[in-house]
Amino acid sequence: MAGTLASYVLGDTVTQFSTVIGVYLSALGVGSYLSSFVQRGLARRFVEIEISVALLGGLSAPLLFFAFGEAPALFRPVLYTTVLGIGILVGLEIPLIVRILKETAELRDLIARVLTFDYLGALVASLMFPLVLMPRLGLVRTSLLFGLANAGVGLWSTWLFAPLIGSTRDLRVKAVIAILILTVGFASADFLTDMAESAMYTDPVILAKQTPYQRIVVTRAGHNFQLFLNGHLQFSSAD
Repeated sequence: MAGTLASYVLGDTVTQFSTVIGVYLSALGVGSYLSSFVQRGLARRFVEIEISVALLGGLSAPLLFFAFGEAPALFRPVLYTTVLGIGILVGLEIPLIVRILKETAELRDLIARVLTFDYLGALVASLMFPLVLMPRLGLVRTSLLFGLANAGVGLWSTWLFAPLIGSTRDLRVKAVIAILILTVGFASADFLTDMAESAMYTDPVILAKQTPYQRIVVTRAGHNFQLFLNGHLQFSSAD
């Protein structure tokens, strides 16, 4: 999603996807390394990380849209900081879940299962994103939907790992708050997108439509109309 959004507003798709994916994969390694410093309360830390991923990842698209509209010069730092944060949090998850479940199976089988489901999940999400979710929901709603999925996993984990966590009330409250924030954002996605696009374009937006292939925006300045596809000016014409 970050790569797609960056290519929308900056262009040069190859560069945007290459740098975003490179930063993300590097951040996964940083997160995996940092997991070695988590010594106790593994299940609780896992749920907290899941909720953090839900909020940061779910709100990333509207955050980045607003960042570009309000302060274009700061867009790249905000973009890579967001991707770095998400990557570090996700990188923490797999080592923690392996350590939490190490008593339930042999290490060889456990790692095979965890990585199998992780990679299969990545395949499903990577296919759903361009083929189903983006054409139907748009970038902002898709971002918030994935955030809701993570928050749901965090909430479910409070029951799954309840014996290891102890008191789960505070975690459930945090998860429910995250779900409420993301749900409000999902319901208000059109409003958020309109606000972001109003900040992105110097002229008033008179038409904005998401198609299965691109985001179409038409602006008007006096007697002139401008057509933008995925944030890039295609042509300008007079009345």
